[in-house]
Amino acid sequence: MNINEVSSQFNLSKDTLRYWEKCGLIPAVRRDTNGYREYSEYDQNWIFYIKALRQAGVSVKRLQEFVAKYQQKQPPKERKKLLVSQLKELKKQAMNLQKAIDYLDFKVTHFDDQLLTYENEKLAYEGKAKKDLQN
Repeated sequence: MNINEVSSQFNLSKDTLRYWEKCGLIPAVRRDTNGYREYSEYDQNWIFYIKALRQAGVSVKRLQEFVAKYQQKQPPKERKKLLVSQLKELKKQAMNLQKAIDYLDFKVTHFDDQLLTYENEKLAYEGKAKKDLQN
C-alpha cells in the first residue's frame, strides 16, 4: 500500500506517518524504485499498534522507549512494565473523569431543584430586605 492508502485506512495524516517513521515508532518503510513508500502488512501492523497506544495516551517518548526495547530484543517483561504503567495512569484518569461525569450528571439531574431553591432563597431575601426598608 502507498502512503495515501495507509493514511486513509488508518485515518492518519501522511505527515503523522512520516513523523512516526522518522522518530522510529514504526520501522523504516521500504521504498519503490521511484522512492515512494510501500507499506507492508508488517508496517501496517506497527501503525495499528502505535496508533492504539497513542490513543491510550502513551507519549511519543515512551513509545520510542518501548520500540527501542523491542528492537534490542530486551525481555518482554521490560516492555510490559511500560504498558502496565500506562494502564495504571489511564485507570487513574478514567476514575477522575468518572467522578466529573457523576458530578455533572447529578447537577444536570437536580438542576431545576437547585434553581428553584436558589430562586426561593433570592425571593425570600428580597422580601425580607423590603420589609426591613419599610420599618
